[in-house]
Amino acid sequence: MSARVLVLVGRGRYGDPWHDHAAQADEVARLLRADGHDVRVRSTFPTTFADLGEWVPALLVVTSGRAEDVSDTDDEWRAFHDARQELVARGAAVLGLHQAANTFADDPRWAATLGGRWVEGRSWHPPHGTATFRVVDDEHAVTWGRTAVTADDERYADLEVAPGSRVLVVADVAADEAEPHGTPGAHPVVWAAPGDGRVLYDALGHDPRSFASPDRRALLAAELAWLLEPAPAGDAS
Repeated sequence: MSARVLVLVGRGRYGDPWHDHAAQADEVARLLRADGHDVRVRSTFPTTFADLGEWVPALLVVTSGRAEDVSDTDDEWRAFHDARQELVARGAAVLGLHQAANTFADDPRWAATLGGRWVEGRSWHPPHGTATFRVVDDEHAVTWGRTAVTADDERYADLEVAPGSRVLVVADVAADEAEPHGTPGAHPVVWAAPGDGRVLYDALGHDPRSFASPDRRALLAAELAWLLEPAPAGDAS
């Protein structure tokens, strides 16, 4: 069944110089459109949600970041954040990709929705390269039957993960990679957020090299399918 999906692309206040937000959004939109969904790709403007009118998405995908240099004020973005939060309150599913853990820092409701966040001064990643991300929960619909995902990507580490988030995939970081940056070990990179709605965070997807991996594309397709599947009342698994 066709669904409406809004893919948010970071620009201006929520853009950054390290990520190709448009390329990330394009990968998501192509997968969704191939399945017949009604997809709109929009940049982050204060009026982004107001311009949608009666077109209400069933899924919100966020591929934006956090600019270090902003000239506008938080007040100019209050309606944007309130509208985003209203979508979630009305039952829209949410997928945050990669740098979405470090966006909308001016509205703490976003981190609460996502079930975690990037923490400046604590979160980090080893050098970009081919890595194997390990599935630690193969009973969730997204990771059912999977053991690992191999992709040319970044391994986010030391993210803040909310209690109650269901961790599905981790990135393993060796002790010699962590020094002097952070903590070695298994770091959550894909999780389902706590709460009644369907919300996923997926830290993979730094640039098109990641999406070139069949494993990574299959994981993303499974995430989108689960998020758009009608869930029984109270079921977020």
